[in-house]
Amino acid sequence: MDEVGLGQKLQDARKTAGLTQQQLCQRANLSYSTLAKIERGAIKAPSIFTIQSIATALGLSLSDLMGEAAKVATAETPKKTSKSGTRFVYFDINGCLVRFFHRAFTKLAAESGAAADIIESTFWHHNDAVCRGEMSMDDFNREFAAKLGVQSVDWKQYYLDAIDPITEMQELLQWAAEHYYVGLLSNIMPGFIDAMLAAGTLPQVNYSVIIDSSQVGAIKPEERIYQIAQERTGAQPHEILLVDASRANLMAAERMGWHVLWFDDYRPEESVERVKTALEFHEQEQELFIAR
Repeated sequence: MDEVGLGQKLQDARKTAGLTQQQLCQRANLSYSTLAKIERGAIKAPSIFTIQSIATALGLSLSDLMGEAAKVATAETPKKTSKSGTRFVYFDINGCLVRFFHRAFTKLAAESGAAADIIESTFWHHNDAVCRGEMSMDDFNREFAAKLGVQSVDWKQYYLDAIDPITEMQELLQWAAEHYYVGLLSNIMPGFIDAMLAAGTLPQVNYSVIIDSSQVGAIKPEERIYQIAQERTGAQPHEILLVDASRANLMAAERMGWHVLWFDDYRPEESVERVKTALEFHEQEQELFIAR
């Protein structure tokens, strides 16, 4: 069975379950663009983590879902293990893969006439609730607009217009995705990851797991989000590395037994080198890689 047939198999199972792509994405914690690409065959070899997430969301075993096609789904380039034992790398988004959105505050202040401190305090007052999925974007925008005394606010658009990719880290993520299982682990508002993937603001790689705080109902550094993130990798704690811009988030992951590295967006080149050093292959794996 070719990759298009593999995608059709997934699509048929989803339709049999009576789910739309959006509904399955929510259950499996996948981005819409990833599922759509798998179903149309654009992602040729979905990782075992991704396929297992879909199967679980559909209430099926991997073999029930894929049958013989499961062999195709898992026939990807063998992944590596670092000298420290890392097999799976989670990347933060804000402050790590994209430069943080403080410019959005400045633009909103200029356009609304509201004081910068009012804008920032209002934002941070509600940010955690939105990132946990406890408050919708519509409600957040209404609260924001009312506080600033303007007719409406579209925070998602302000955010998307303001952020810039951190090129060095995005190149590192693309490199890491060739050799390791990779995922995103972010405190983020609903729909933002899909929007960034669609716009090309985040690298288009085969993410094994995407942990969107607004979908799982927990934010870093709360223990629950790390528990969910760990379960969905299928890896042991010592096999996971988190690259994050927040020390508090890193310390919480370290308490779970993960490896952690802090990303400093003021010195991205130095941070990238530290991550690459941490992801050096185990000697035996390195020899096999060079032999290819």
